[in-house]
Amino acid sequence: MLPAALGAVPLGLAFGVLVTHTGLAWWWGTVFASVVFAGSFEFLLLGLVMAVAPLSQIAVTAFLVNFRHVFYALSFPLHRVRGAGAKVYSTFALTDEAWALTASPEARGWSRGRILAIQGGFHVVWVASVTAGGLVGNLVPEGVHGLGFALTALFLVLGIDAYRVRRKLPAPIAAVVCAVVSGAVFGEGMLVGAMGLFTGYLVVTFLVERRRGQRGRQRGGQRGGRRA
Repeated sequence: MLPAALGAVPLGLAFGVLVTHTGLAWWWGTVFASVVFAGSFEFLLLGLVMAVAPLSQIAVTAFLVNFRHVFYALSFPLHRVRGAGAKVYSTFALTDEAWALTASPEARGWSRGRILAIQGGFHVVWVASVTAGGLVGNLVPEGVHGLGFALTALFLVLGIDAYRVRRKLPAPIAAVVCAVVSGAVFGEGMLVGAMGLFTGYLVVTFLVERRRGQRGRQRGGQRGGRRA
């Protein structure tokens, strides 16, 4: 988890700096990081809090931004995490980085302790990074640009790592196409549409590959019968 955790450090520092630049006390960043622990949504939540947005708007925004976690749960090994308390924390701490590591083929045999250690490690690194950013936030000039790009950079790195694991080019190309199409249709609300399109692509791909496999087995059976 160390490389991915180090990749989250600049993002946490950036969020801590933004907290202080909005006029809040530095420790509010620690509260957000500890209780919310939702990376990208924390950046949006900060703006909503400063705008005194109603709870209904915050709830809808949280649903749209974190809707991707519904798909994460399809491949996350929660069945290996035994114990009610452990399952609750593991569900709470299901971040992009934790999913990217635990959904890999190498993680199929990982134990409960290892999964929780990865998630807890990310949690500790995130809280520490945000706290550090909040403490030094007043030292960073407000004119500094590019802090918001830390989130985009993190997702780009996770996407590159995912490709290195599977080495399947059509999937990332399809993901980009789904994002572009959804962005053109839904604008800022493109996340749910893009995830829905990409899920449809994965379902169709799975059905096509399974049908090809069935045909291959049938042909193999027919050839075996003829030889017999």
